[in-house]
Amino acid sequence: MSDHSALHSLRPEASEAPESGIVEVFNYGRDRAGLIPLWVGEGDLPTPAFISEAAQAALKAGETFYTHQRGIPELRQALADYHARLYGRPFNPERFFVTSGGMPAIQIALRMVAGQGDEVVVPTPAWPNFAAAAEIGAARVVEVPLTYGNAGWTLDLDRYFDAVTPRTKALFLNSPCNPTGWTATRDELQAILDFARARGLWIVSDEVYTRFFYEGIRSPSFYDVAGPDDRILFVNTMSKNWAMTGWRVGWIAAPPALGQVIENLVQYSSSGTPKFLQRGAVAALEQGDAFIDFQRQRATEAREIVCSGLERTGRVRLVRPAGAFYAFFAVDGEPDTRALALKLVDEAGVGLAPGGAFGAGGDGFMRLCYLRDPEQIREATSRLAGWLAK
Repeated sequence: MSDHSALHSLRPEASEAPESGIVEVFNYGRDRAGLIPLWVGEGDLPTPAFISEAAQAALKAGETFYTHQRGIPELRQALADYHARLYGRPFNPERFFVTSGGMPAIQIALRMVAGQGDEVVVPTPAWPNFAAAAEIGAARVVEVPLTYGNAGWTLDLDRYFDAVTPRTKALFLNSPCNPTGWTATRDELQAILDFARARGLWIVSDEVYTRFFYEGIRSPSFYDVAGPDDRILFVNTMSKNWAMTGWRVGWIAAPPALGQVIENLVQYSSSGTPKFLQRGAVAALEQGDAFIDFQRQRATEAREIVCSGLERTGRVRLVRPAGAFYAFFAVDGEPDTRALALKLVDEAGVGLAPGGAFGAGGDGFMRLCYLRDPEQIREATSRLAGWLAK
């Protein structure tokens, strides 16, 4: 069988899955000496020792066998306790289901609510994996571009709601948003929930950046407005708050009545998250609040450095993000951001992600992840400003 015929014998949902525009640039500049890598959504700090030590102790104790498909009871309780501290009310541990990362949480959530011929409405620019996960499952993504203006990025709710058709099964919302930093207000979340309730739609809510919010300890959340039986699937991960991107531990929060369905889908994908990794996650949730505060302080300082520095060039359009840890900006005279990303690797020694990788509305913009040492962000900003001045 030739390579060509083998490729065309695959299901189109698999063979036509797009290459990530972020990964393309990452691979292009991965091994460049002296390059400052700001292209992917992670910080520069390794996982704190108290988290790694908890996982190491479990590994040494022999916790290497199959485990609970829904997550070990200790981790589900730790998730409930963490949410109770964050939102000021009790949470049932039976609402939490552990997955092998945030991406599997998204895939499982979408498989539950949308498939062949169904539609999922997504505000864009957005992390491209949302759309890819839906389309690999044979659903269709309907993009609703955010509006960019003097007030920053905003979501036109009328336009968002008008995108719903009889085929729509779910609304996908990431707030605070990667890459724009747009953050829904409580009133906007209430309006979206009211709309979804009236039409029997599911909401898949990715609130992974809720702790990276610059006007309080957390961003507004569907938890602030929803009841326990609302059709909301919350997807989240240990990756960002606790510097655990490589650990691949995430979770879904959902009505307990869906427990067996979620357990089945975990069984038929990963068969459960390694127990020793879950022990590390327990330590993160129970002991990691100070580390989250430190991360947010660094992000706040770095945000000011990069935004102020780029604004002074006179060639950049950007608005300080309300949440997450990305500067999403346009460069005057550089509409082809894929080409610009490659040039910046070669000529400025800085790795950024092209905005076109994030769907409708992202063309013409670049994404810079500033969750790093503020001095490194200062150096990266200086390099970018120098290149822009040429």
